[in-house]
Amino acid sequence: MRARTLLTAATVVTAGAATLALVVNPSANAETRRPPVTTVEAGAAGPASLAAAAADRVAGSGYDALAKGPDESFVRRNVVAGSGGFQYVTYDRTYRGLPVIGGDAVVVTDAAGRVRDTLAADHGRVTLRSLTPKVTAAQATGAARAELDSVTTVNQPQLVAYALTATPHLAWEVLAAGTSEGRPSRLHVYVDAQDGRVLSTKDDVVFEAARGYYNGSIQIDTTGGQLRDPNRPGLLCGNNGTHQVYNNGGTGAGTDLQTACVDAYYAVEREWDMLRNWLGRNGIDGSGRAFPLYVGLNAVNAYWDGTAGTFGHNQAGNQQVANLDVVGHEMGHAIDQYTGSGAAAEAGLGEATGDIFGALTEWYANNPNDPPDFTVGEEVNLVGTGPIRYMYRPSTNGDPDCYSSAIPGTEVHKAAGPLNHWFYLVAEGTNPTDGQPTSPTCNGTTVSGIGLQKAGQVFLAAMNMKTSGWTHAKYRAATLRAVVNLFGANSAECATVKAAWNAVSVPVQSGEPACSVAPQNDFSLSLNPTAGSVRQGSTVTTAVATQVTSGAAQTVTLAASGLPAGVTASFSPSSVTAGGSSTLTLTASAAATTGSKTITVTGTGTGVSHTATYTLTVTTTQPGNTFSVSLAPASATVAPGSSTTATVATATTGGSAQPVALSVSGAPTGVTATVAPSSVTSGGSATLTVAVASTATPGSYTLTVTGTGTSSTQAATFALTVSGGPPPGCGGVAAWSATRSYVPGDRASYNGHLWNSTWYSTGAEPGAPGSWAVWTDAGTC
Repeated sequence: MRARTLLTAATVVTAGAATLALVVNPSANAETRRPPVTTVEAGAAGPASLAAAAADRVAGSGYDALAKGPDESFVRRNVVAGSGGFQYVTYDRTYRGLPVIGGDAVVVTDAAGRVRDTLAADHGRVTLRSLTPKVTAAQATGAARAELDSVTTVNQPQLVAYALTATPHLAWEVLAAGTSEGRPSRLHVYVDAQDGRVLSTKDDVVFEAARGYYNGSIQIDTTGGQLRDPNRPGLLCGNNGTHQVYNNGGTGAGTDLQTACVDAYYAVEREWDMLRNWLGRNGIDGSGRAFPLYVGLNAVNAYWDGTAGTFGHNQAGNQQVANLDVVGHEMGHAIDQYTGSGAAAEAGLGEATGDIFGALTEWYANNPNDPPDFTVGEEVNLVGTGPIRYMYRPSTNGDPDCYSSAIPGTEVHKAAGPLNHWFYLVAEGTNPTDGQPTSPTCNGTTVSGIGLQKAGQVFLAAMNMKTSGWTHAKYRAATLRAVVNLFGANSAECATVKAAWNAVSVPVQSGEPACSVAPQNDFSLSLNPTAGSVRQGSTVTTAVATQVTSGAAQTVTLAASGLPAGVTASFSPSSVTAGGSSTLTLTASAAATTGSKTITVTGTGTGVSHTATYTLTVTTTQPGNTFSVSLAPASATVAPGSSTTATVATATTGGSAQPVALSVSGAPTGVTATVAPSSVTSGGSATLTVAVASTATPGSYTLTVTGTGTSSTQAATFALTVSGGPPPGCGGVAAWSATRSYVPGDRASYNGHLWNSTWYSTGAEPGAPGSWAVWTDAGTC
């Protein structure tokens, strides 16, 4: 909701500074329609404090979606925690001190206090020719009264900048309470302050017909037996006429109001626990509070009026409306009001939100007296026709399964169909395996569900991003942003959320995050060298290298097959993590069969395997021209930007000396390895030089030096470790890297100066003319 009448202890964010200010509108009464402003204590280091500080910096700078004109400021309204450590910081916009209707914004931060997203209501620069109204407050009150059939109270009108139209207007906002068509109403009326036209209206009261039922033997928290929750502030249940709070008890009859209060009270306790344990939310309002419940309304109805839930009876008059999914539905309207900027605008979104939270509550409670499902009010025989709505197939009850251009003009309960259908597909998919019904799609595709809890987390995270005037299309974009934040762009969850929107005909939106299913974990396998010879009674080695080709690194177990008789194989180590190397040693016995044979080396991972071949030639023990190759040292650790050397020694092991050509392989990207001289006579030596560039990736690598003679080939391996990270910069701050992604709050050193990151960048050189918007100079080191 957009309560503009009273702002207390609000942080006013202006360009260049964040100031804690007390802003009081003396013309406002205490009947605010907004969540209470969250005050973040100075010096606090919790997630809410980190989020508020980071969001205030972004709001003050006016970056991205938070751009603002010179006469505009942001007022921080609330900080709400969500699942995955994310925080959602909501702002109201002001223009020359006036609240801007349609100028709200949300900043999303992660657990470390880093800004991950910014959203704002569609909004051009606000410009008003005059702040002096031609229409008086009394005239605006009269226009608001005319919108209701009867009026009980009207608040003091407040001037606002109305920005929900293409051209902003100076307007009066009036809150009138009374009745409309026989139903309670708390109507926000926006009256043009220059010509008296009613620009728009918005009603806090949300209706839903339902019935009560018994939850059986249950446990509830009371205060001395009174239905006033000691652990969930604000939750109580009483009589609608007197507001007297009931005690725990009742006759158990469907018409008994005391029993109905126990049922409704129990439902909200379960909804509170579901929000905390499944979705990471603190209370119904997100700030640790719930709301009163009242039973005994003499009507076939239940509704949320912006301050409390009120529940009547079914048409037969034999049961009160206090069952789990209906009570969860009405409190779903409260959650809708207390997320982001308040309830969304397009028809069906609010009612579907209530249905979604009703289903979440029913499934969390898992009460055997009301087995959880995805029908709404399934035990309410309201007019003798069974459930009110079917989430898995809305058309069962004549509601639309798919979104179309007709939805914005459709009656709000029927228009809930597409969003209800989307949520079911995300949670259960088209062909559930848990006994729930199949669900057809509008495009004939198959969708795999991700589970109810994850679906709820994604939906609530999107709700926390709401700005004014949201539509199904904006919910699509926001849920995709949310699922990327929570589970990653390459997750199955992301693919399901996108597929479900396609399945209910909500089209792709410009700039929405892309989703792709993570590739299967895979690797490659290679040998170096791929051939060699060994005398009977001797050994020969080759390096076995693996690399990750897709997905994540996995354990690869190594084996050799096709060995000649009398030859054995051993690996050191026998298994590696993809990306690592091993050494294969082939040992020929004195009686090993001579000749050439192809050996197959197999690497086996999780559900995938790869092979490489090695041609081994076994020779007799009769003296011949043979040689060996060795390295000293055989390993080294080198920092990026540095180099090392090793001696390559050859020796004549049989017969006469022979020319040996030397080469080196296996160097990773960023590492250069050379042998000089490139050819020696066996018994001579050369130098291996390994140079590691500053851009080389830290890790362990195996280099292979191969000597090729006239009668055989021999090899030796060098274990190279590239130490981590770029060299430290000055002042104890790491040097700026052109390949690192920086976020607001990061620091780097460069050209003898310290630099503070003020925005998101990769490759933006500190001090360069084009980098002023992302780096600020903090002085010399």
